[in-house]
Amino acid sequence: MRERDNEEAPSVRAYASLRAAVLHGEFRPGQALKPQELAGELGVSLAVVRECLLRLVGEGLAERLPNRGFVVPEAGDARWQVIAEARAAVEPTMLRMAVGRGDLEGETRVRAAHHRLAGTPLYEHDGDVHFSDAWAAAHHGFHRALLDECGNEVLLDTFERLWTAGELSRRWSAVSAPARDYLAEHRRLEQLALSRQGEAAAGALVAHLTATATALTERPPPSGHPRKDA
Repeated sequence: MRERDNEEAPSVRAYASLRAAVLHGEFRPGQALKPQELAGELGVSLAVVRECLLRLVGEGLAERLPNRGFVVPEAGDARWQVIAEARAAVEPTMLRMAVGRGDLEGETRVRAAHHRLAGTPLYEHDGDVHFSDAWAAAHHGFHRALLDECGNEVLLDTFERLWTAGELSRRWSAVSAPARDYLAEHRRLEQLALSRQGEAAAGALVAHLTATATALTERPPPSGHPRKDA
């Protein structure tokens, strides 16, 4: 077992490194992810890189296009609108259910998750334009806490899949809408959920989800300074 773990370690490290690079904006929207170059940079075989890229495709963090290989998804692609539409159809229903079914323990988890989110810096350094990993984790934790009390594992699994598929669009939306008041949006969601205003909370969630897709549609993120040429 130990030998197998050691054999898999390079693949795990390569995947984590490549995933972080995509999420941190080191590649432009639409930029090619070239297996041969990545294999040299990451110090792994071509087969390992292809495996990593296929995992990213499964997460919605890369696309595999005929005759073009692997690329970073386009920021203004209709795919993001489809993800946003799906979330706006599913999550408000889940939130209404959670508000109606929740108890004191659930309220405590929502409060704790919001406290963590509000206390986590949005960016790792001054001048950053992409969310910090710590904030992204706290962000997911808060949204999951809001919906947990719906009690429906099928819906919660759907939430997790849609969340992962939309992660890159959330990162890019920070570039497209830098003045957006995320703190106020999340505070309102917390207050409405804890005051048991199910319909109002669902409406606020729809507005919150729509804002991300709108930012990418109206103002795609700038190309920035990728580490590779497309």
